[in-house]
Amino acid sequence: MQTLRKRGVRTVQMATFALATATLVGCTTVQTPTKGDPLEGLNRTIFTVNDKLDQYALKPVAKGYVWATPQPVRDSVTNFFSNIGDVYIAANNLLQLKITDGVEDIMRIVINTTFGVGGLFDVATLAKLPKHDNDLGLTLGHYGVPAGPYLVLPLFGPSTVRDAVGSIGNYYVNPLSYIHPDGLSWALYGLNVINTRANLLGASDVLEGAALDKYSFVRNAYLQRRQYLLSDGKQAQSLPNYGEEAPLPKYEDVEGGAAAVPAGAAGTQGATGKAASGTAAATPPQAASAAGATAGATAGATGTAEAPEAASGSSVSPPLDLNGGPETTQIPAGQLVPPTRFNFPSFKLR
Repeated sequence: MQTLRKRGVRTVQMATFALATATLVGCTTVQTPTKGDPLEGLNRTIFTVNDKLDQYALKPVAKGYVWATPQPVRDSVTNFFSNIGDVYIAANNLLQLKITDGVEDIMRIVINTTFGVGGLFDVATLAKLPKHDNDLGLTLGHYGVPAGPYLVLPLFGPSTVRDAVGSIGNYYVNPLSYIHPDGLSWALYGLNVINTRANLLGASDVLEGAALDKYSFVRNAYLQRRQYLLSDGKQAQSLPNYGEEAPLPKYEDVEGGAAAVPAGAAGTQGATGKAASGTAAATPPQAASAAGATAGATAGATGTAEAPEAASGSSVSPPLDLNGGPETTQIPAGQLVPPTRFNFPSFKLR
């Protein structure tokens, strides 16, 4: 009987475990996962857990750290860990055969450690030595190792399979890993995490207020930045292609769809009075309505003008006589001259 009871208890335990596993898998399953993120369901679950831990534990501690620590002290802590980070940044730059960057990183370490009181002050930046960003994951990508699927690590946040493997190597390159006793080493790691989180308080507030889907926003931002660093900051920023732009509307139609008549800029050559055709210009509607026909171009040295051709190109209109006399007065293109005498009856207002 006891054997049967034990077997029954084991069966119930196994069934409970199987049910819990099935429930977890069901919760972490996404119907249509995003391309490059086949583990989206599991990643979202880990992301939610990390976000809750940050919301209720890490973020309050970071706020307390900001409240209790003056800004100059926090800056010195940031400079101290940044100087330590230059060690594995220099190592990865040399592994990628970026000799100039690697030498600059080594010079930063020497200057900040010597003249910056162990790295508490960033003297190298004042000396115009740039700060680089590199790690073992980028080194693996530099030599053609694919990134693999996107991966959210518990407590560590966004990553990829390649970057997760590279983070193991970064642990062994980091000088903090070789500090004894081990309690001091872990205390320094914890201080680095809290200080980093304190520096990101403003960014997290912007993220919570702007992003509709925090998971997708963090994933896309992380992958784009890693690709940017992998291309040494030279990745082409391509603008989105919205297709061919629609042609601008044509405003050459005048009243009823009739095409406007281009006016040829005519000019005479020498004293012979012969006009030469110039560039075309659209006739103003004021001149067209005043003349009742197409506007003429200005005359040359002889005083004669060649009227522009009509839309059909078959007729030529005579010069416009405004005064009714034998002499003609030409209207420059774009200028309206009121007639002085058209033999219309005059009216006087009393």
